[in-house]
Amino acid sequence: MPAPEVHHLFHYPIADHSFSADRQTLAVARESNVDIYQRAGGKFQLKDELKGHDKTVTSVDIAPNSGKIVTCSQDRNAYVWEPSPEGGWKPTLVLLRINRAATFVRWAPSETKFAVGSGARLIPVCYFEEEDNWWVSKHLKKPIRSTITCVSWHPNSVLLAAGSTDGHARVFSSFVKGVDARPEPSAWGERLPFNTVCGEFLNKTAGWVHSVAFSPSGNALAFAAHDSSLTVVYPSAPEQPPRAVVSISMQLLPFMSIVWTKEDEIVAAGYDCEAYRLQGDESGWQLAGSLESKGRPGVQDHREESALNMFRQMDLKGKASADDTKLKTVHQNTINTVRSYEENGGTVSKISTSGVDGRVVVWTL
Repeated sequence: MPAPEVHHLFHYPIADHSFSADRQTLAVARESNVDIYQRAGGKFQLKDELKGHDKTVTSVDIAPNSGKIVTCSQDRNAYVWEPSPEGGWKPTLVLLRINRAATFVRWAPSETKFAVGSGARLIPVCYFEEEDNWWVSKHLKKPIRSTITCVSWHPNSVLLAAGSTDGHARVFSSFVKGVDARPEPSAWGERLPFNTVCGEFLNKTAGWVHSVAFSPSGNALAFAAHDSSLTVVYPSAPEQPPRAVVSISMQLLPFMSIVWTKEDEIVAAGYDCEAYRLQGDESGWQLAGSLESKGRPGVQDHREESALNMFRQMDLKGKASADDTKLKTVHQNTINTVRSYEENGGTVSKISTSGVDGRVVVWTL
């Protein structure tokens, strides 16, 4: 496996990151700004800053086809940024109508709308209204009882999965008349008016849900929770109990973010500062190991030092080795976000991760 491509951008936490479709532009959420980096050779160089939010930016997403950037923040606002003809980016405020922080945002695959998670116990589904020339929102409310931490779109751009701090992962219909084409019937539902609840799933300990994701086909839903569990749900038919619910608990710290690489594999990462593969199907899932080969050069450069050198270090610093604060993983702190970076024929061939250590890393699977 090729060595990962590591970009140490700065010494601040990265709340979220997103690459453009051509992978030449990288947007990262840093404090109350979004930094836009441009690829120059093998490195990323700071090209622009999106300034408009007053408080911490919690999430950012670049639409693959249109290139529009959506950001949301603890200041309860979201902006859609478009490239302006004279260079730079032009923001448009989105009317979210929420009274708590916005926590997470993702474009629908159709790019005609996006969903924003919030602490106001609701999900604004936002779309552009041509006649008034602004972004408006419809609220998914029932039966959410707590902060929404994450959302994920079904490939049909109508179904939306959301994870919440009440321990539930739910699947909603976000059908907006005049914006969406009527979706094909699926295992999740047939007639789907706005705010139809197509599924509601609780993990074993009702731990906070940190990440939800639909499989590439949309016929399975995975979610990771704060009890170090990963649950995969296989629906059977509308308004029927699911065909299978597979939940595995791991001897690892909790995962913060998950991504499907193909129908039978998930990559997840979180507080262990490294990414893990999980594989399985309806009959069961299991941990298949870490993406990092521990013996890789650069991670473990611990040469056998002479006894004299070791005692000298102990005398000078009170410890045997010079860098016992350095982790053996590529990321030096919690990984916040795992995203698909490159796809080949329907399977993800590369993923990108970002974390509290200010690094963005591209992994080849």
